[in-house]
Parts: sequence; structure tokens; C-alpha cells
Amino acid sequence: MSLISRILLFTLILCCQFSIGQQNHNDTYKVQGQIDSLYFKAFDNVQQTDYKTTLENLKKAKELAKSINNDEKLAQNTSALALVYLMLNDLENASAESVEAIKLQRELHNSEELGKSYITYATINLNAGDLPTAARYFTEAETIFLITQDDAHLARVYLGQGTLHLKNDKPTAAILNFQRAQDYFSNNANTGYWSAKTLLQTAKAQQALKNTRKAEDYATQSLILSQNKNFTQIELECLSFLSNLAKSNGNYEKAYSLFQEFYAKQSDFNQKGDHVNILTANPPLAELDPTGFRAQRRIQASKITTVLVIALFTILCLLALSLYKNNNLRAKANELLQIKNSELIVAKENAEKASMVKAQFLSTITHELRTPMYAVTGLTHLLMEENPTEEQKKHLDSLKFSGEYLLSLINNILDLNKLEANKVEVEYTSFNLKKRVDDVIFALTGSAKEKGNSLDLDYNSSIPDQLMGDPLMVSQILINLIGNANKFTRDGQIFIRIELISQNDNQIYLHFEVEDTGEGISKKKQKNIFQNFTQGSVQINRKFGGTGLGLSIVRRLLDLQNSSIDLESTLGKGSKFFFDLKYNVVKDQDREKIKEKVYTIDYEILKGRRVLVVEDNKINQMITRKILEKNNMNCDVADNGEIAVEKIRFEEYDLVLMDIHMPGISGTEATKKIRQFNEDIPILALTAVTIDENIDDFYLAGFTDIIPKPYKMEEFFSKISKCLKDQDVVP
Repeated sequence: MSLISRILLFTLILCCQFSIGQQNHNDTYKVQGQIDSLYFKAFDNVQQTDYKTTLENLKKAKELAKSINNDEKLAQNTSALALVYLMLNDLENASAESVEAIKLQRELHNSEELGKSYITYATINLNAGDLPTAARYFTEAETIFLITQDDAHLARVYLGQGTLHLKNDKPTAAILNFQRAQDYFSNNANTGYWSAKTLLQTAKAQQALKNTRKAEDYATQSLILSQNKNFTQIELECLSFLSNLAKSNGNYEKAYSLFQEFYAKQSDFNQKGDHVNILTANPPLAELDPTGFRAQRRIQASKITTVLVIALFTILCLLALSLYKNNNLRAKANELLQIKNSELIVAKENAEKASMVKAQFLSTITHELRTPMYAVTGLTHLLMEENPTEEQKKHLDSLKFSGEYLLSLINNILDLNKLEANKVEVEYTSFNLKKRVDDVIFALTGSAKEKGNSLDLDYNSSIPDQLMGDPLMVSQILINLIGNANKFTRDGQIFIRIELISQNDNQIYLHFEVEDTGEGISKKKQKNIFQNFTQGSVQINRKFGGTGLGLSIVRRLLDLQNSSIDLESTLGKGSKFFFDLKYNVVKDQDREKIKEKVYTIDYEILKGRRVLVVEDNKINQMITRKILEKNNMNCDVADNGEIAVEKIRFEEYDLVLMDIHMPGISGTEATKKIRQFNEDIPILALTAVTIDENIDDFYLAGFTDIIPKPYKMEEFFSKISKCLKDQDVVP
């Protein structure tokens, strides 16, 4: 910014302060002027590479903003601090300031500045190696700038996402993002730095794909642009990249020539001490300059004094003559901006409300459905144990199958709801992949035989027995894919293939395929097949049934593990779904340390134990009571939380089964009251857990363990047995 521009801006600030001062707010606006002055000084300090003073001025401005409770100024200076720390590679302080800025901008509903802070925070995590967090915030920024149609920052997002894909060893996806960014940068002025950066990143991606010629072309374009625009750091990166590329191609003469050029340029760069030039080293800090006229700072000092006096006199005269008119114009412009901003806020709130209503509806309906399902599965279990006739057993088998089918649909909806709410996290535990796959195939063999299908497994014997990863996720993925293949295949074959791609001392890459000889999917439908509630057609839905959620859940589970699913299909010939997953290898010396826990049920130790069932639903009371009494346990019942608290206060019980959702006080509140006078009695939450319920909150409230409804009898008694042993109720 030139001195003239700064004087103009300073004069405008003085006039604004004068106008506002007439409204008896002199002190507040005086502090705001000090904040703005410190902010502009900070930019001057950055230009002069005085980073210590830059940080001091921004911190002073931030404290002043706090003193007058001006969240807008506080957010502005916090964002600037995050950018400066990022440039200095102080990632810890950069992250802290960025998180604070994001929180403030969310409260201010400042979408544009929030999007910029998302980019900053994503870049910090990208540099720190936290790729999942970087991916999440680049996506958040992309959503904002798609709504605001801010192509400049959207291109920045695509550049960041491309770099993220490159670090995740996905060069093809990286190139697609770089191309989207380059389409904008190459067609707009003042984006030369980003264009050069994007070209160089594209070259790196092409090299990863072994496209040597394309890699050289893109790097050369970046080099030429950097030399023309004096982007020294990118120029050095280009020379180093091209030198290494020539060396890898056996062209040692060219490699040596480029290395000499790189060495000479680097020596000159180090002598000048220009490592922190804001225009070449870290263009994101351009956002510190609110006027955007940084280039005018290069005006010759000899002309400043004369022009300064003329400009100051002219501006004061113009402001004195047109102050009233300008205030009216400003008021009208502000009114229009407020109207537009209000419309955007209303649209955003409506979208958020719609999403929240959908999530609440799915959460409520799944909970309400799972509660009566407990009665269906429980009664079926009891009836099947009462020596039914062959005809009755046939009907009970049909009832059991229908109940399990309905429960699978409910679980699919609940899983999808959890995935959309980001409530699912990838776990890392030791497991036997072969056993997991065998269990899935065994569970689905019955339904496959009913349709005349065979399940054929081709499993690479070189895969280690023990892997580190999320066993539940791979089971869910295979259940959905094999179940989907079985649904659309009759009198055919379903092939499950698991191949070893590569392996080192610590990691292993596996390729999974599920192929069938069924209906197949048309090219048109393949584009949307992984969307929620999507099937091939209405006719297919009527013929085969299902919700269309299985493949959507598969896609989301693979996204969480930094993978993706692909599809090959021909109508009438079948379909093949395939994906890759990366796991850690469990070393021999670690296997004994991480064995999976297996609990056996000793029904003898359960005999005579006194259990209190806290449940408001009479049918569920009866079912739970009969299940317990069939195993020779003594059962007492409380209809609500208040009764349960009083019973436990004056009577002796070995165990409590506590429902969560009850009239009066909830099961959670009742448990908290019980823990005030009895810390030892085991209390198990017996509930249809939904997305709104945080599992950790149950343990914090005092529950010993959780049994989700409906449950399998083995799991039910296994948890009761384990709980009694852990609490020393039984030996």
C-alpha cells in the first residue's frame, strides 16, 4: 500500500470516527481506531520481514478487541496471527489461533472469512501430517465457497485437496483437482503464484504416474512462470525437480546443468536473505492486506511529499462537502447488504434445520422400531425353547427370519445416520481377517442356498494371520456387498476374492473383489448406485426389495479409511465391486500382547442371583423376566427410575438392568442417584441406543456396561456374566 493510500484510508477512518462520535461512542471507536492502526502496522512489519514486531502488534490488537468485546476485530486479528504462525512454520500456535478464529467466525455467521480460516486450518494440518483433518476442513471450505460462488478461494481449495490426494498416494485424483484449480488461475490476473504452484504439483503427480514427459512439461511451464514473476522459492523447487527427473531418466548432463543453475540461484537467494518475501514465500498472507494495493508501496520516495499534501487537502475538501450524501449512500448500501445477508442466513438456517430434522427423525424412528423388535425377537426365542411342534417351528422360523430382516433394515438406517453425523470413527485393533471373512460367508450361506447361489472364496494364503485395523468395518462392507450380490442373483455364483497387492515390515495393501453373475447394472444407473436410497429401478425394488442403503454405507465406510469403491457391470451378465484397503501388520513379538478377549458363559454362577429389571414397557418386562428366570435367576421389576432408586436403597440386588428412556426420570438420571449411595452394584444399560446417545456419557453417568436392544441371548448372558465377575459379585 502506498503512503497516499494509507493517508486516504487514515482520513476515512478519522471521518468515520467523527461521525460516530456524535452518537456518544467516542471511547469505543477510539479503541477500534487503535486496533486498525495496529493491524496496518502489522502488515507493514510483515513487508519489512520484522516478524517479531508483527506478532506483537497483532497480539496487542487482539487484546484491545477483547477489551471492547468486538468479536469481528478479534476474529480478524486471530486469523492474521494464524497466517503469520503458519508462514513461520510454528504449527502449534498456528493451529491454536486458527481454531479460535473458526469458533469466532461461526458465531458471527461470517461465511466468507470462515471459509478462509478453514483453508488455513486445513493447510496447517496438511503440513503437520494430519491428513484426515485436513481433508475434512478442505471439504468444509469447498461447501462454503460453492454456495458463495467465490471461485478464487474455491481454486485454492482444489489446490489443497490435490496436494492432499498426492500425499495419500492418489495421483489421478490429485491431477483432477489440480486441473480444476488451474482452470481458474490461468484465466485470472494476480494469480501467477498459485498458477506456478499448481503446475509444479501437477508435475509431481504426473511423475507418480510414471508420465515422465508430462511431468517435465508441467514443471517447465512452472519454471518459466516463476522466473518471469520472480517467484524465487518455486523456481528453486522446479530446478530441483527437473534435475532429479533428468537424473532418473539417465540424462546426467542435463541433470548436472540444472543442478548448477539451482545451486547458483540458491546461493544468490541466501545472500539476499529474501527467504520470507511475502509475495514469493507465502502468498496466503496477502489476506493480511485489507486494501489489496500492496504493489503501490514501490512508489519512489522523492514524489511522496508533494503528492501527499495535495491528496490530503483534496480529500478533506471532498469529505467536508459530501459527507451527508456519502452517509446516505453508505446507509442504502448497508441496507441492501443486510437484506442479502439476511436472505443467505435464512437459506442457510433452513438447510441446517432440514438436515437436523432428518437426522432427528431417523434417530427417533430407529429407536422406536428397535424397542418393539426386542419384543419380537425375545418372544420368538422363548417360544422356540418351549418344544414347539414341527408346524409351529416352521412358523417360528419364518417369524425369526422376518424379524432379523427387519432389524437389518433398521440397522442400515441407523448406520447411515451415524455416518452422516460423523459419529463413526475408525478403530485400530488386532484381528484375523481370514476368520472375519469366513464368519461373514458362513452367516450368508443359508440365504445364498435358498436362492440357489454358491459363495466361492479365493483368499491369498500369503496374507498374515494378524492385522491391525477396524474389523467391524470390513465385516460391514463385505456383508453389504455379498448380501447385495445375493439379492440380485438367482441360481448363480458369487465370487469373493482377496489379493495381496504389496507388503513391507509395517503395512500391507489388499485388493478386495465381490463379483456375481446376476442382473447387472446399466451404465446410466451406475453413476448414482452409491447414493442413499438408490436402486437400479422401481421394478428392481419391487422384485428384490431392500432400502438401497447398503452401497451408500459401503462407500462412506471406505471414505473413512481413505479408500474408494469401483464398479464394473454389464446388464444380464453380472457385476463386480472392488476396492483396496491398507492395514498395519502385527509383528510376531506383539501378537501375545494384543489377543482378542473372549468371554465364556458359566450359567452355573448365575443361578440364584437377584436381578432388578428397570423397564416401563410391560411386554419387555415380561420377556426379560422370563429369559432370566429360565436360567434360574431371581428377577424383580421396577416400572420407572424413581421406584428403582428406592428399591436399591432398601433391598439387596446382585445386578441391575436399566432401561434409558422412561417416564419421569431417565435411566441415566436414576443411575446417577444410585451411585450417590451405592458405588459397587453392577448397572447395565439395556437400551436401543440411537445416534443422539454418546456411549461415553453412559459410563460417566455410572453404568458398568451397555447391552443394546434387541440382542442375541449369548451376548446378553456373556455381558451379565462378565459384569458380575469384574465387580467381584461372583468368584
